[in-house]
Formats: sequence, structure tokens, C-alpha cells
Amino acid sequence: MTQPPHDEPTARSQEELREQVEQTRHELGDTVQALADRADVKTRAREKAVAVKEQAGAKAQEWSGQARAKVAHVAQTVEEKLPEPVKQKGAAAAQGAKEKAAQAEQVWQEKAPQQVRDHRAALLAGAGAVLVACLLIRRRGNR
Repeated sequence: MTQPPHDEPTARSQEELREQVEQTRHELGDTVQALADRADVKTRAREKAVAVKEQAGAKAQEWSGQARAKVAHVAQTVEEKLPEPVKQKGAAAAQGAKEKAAQAEQVWQEKAPQQVRDHRAALLAGAGAVLVACLLIRRRGNR
């Protein structure tokens, strides 16, 4: 920002002078704000952290997609090269597991008290929460 020499009048009237002063104040305020923003290291660090986090999330999502595609390709290749007897044994094992799960479900329905069956989801969620809490406590104890 250059200033005209002091001996040359730049304003022709008081109104023009007031406008120039107001313009200068506005520019000075903008300059001070820009300097304050540069000096605010904490905010700049937060902004940078958010940007890095977003970039890492995007990369993770991209790599996840690539990994899924490779896994699908490998699974297809393995399935193509897998001998037929192994495929049949795998299918039989999967069928057996499904049957056992169905039997377990039927036993559950027959033997579990009605109150337990009605609140099955809540009981499972509670058991999961207890498990997570135990793992967290154990992890903190290892530090």
C-alpha cells in the first residue's frame, strides 16, 4: 500500500476525506484481522488437523475399496481353482452349520423362559457392553 506525499492534498472536500479515512480504517481492520489469523496457531493447527483427518478418511475409503476388489478377485480365483471334492465338503460343512444353528434356535425357543426371549436383544447388548468394559479395563491395566 503506497501513500501519496503529505504535501499533496488527496481529498477535495471534507466528505471525500471522511470516505478516505473510512476506507483506510476498513483496510487496516482487514490487515489486522489477517495478521491475527496468521498468529492464531491453535486454530490453524486445528484446521490442519481436520484437513488431514478428512484426507486420511478419503484415502482409507479408497484403499478399503481397492482391498475389497482384490479380495473378491482372489476369492473368485480360489473358487475357480478349488477342486470339486473340496467345494462339496465346504458346502456340506456350511449346510451342517446352518442346520445346527436352526436346531440351536429351536432349542432356545423351547427352553428359554418367555421373559428372556422377549428381552433377548437387550440381554445380548448388555453382555456385549460388559465384554467391552472388561476388555477396556484389562487394556488400561496393561499400560
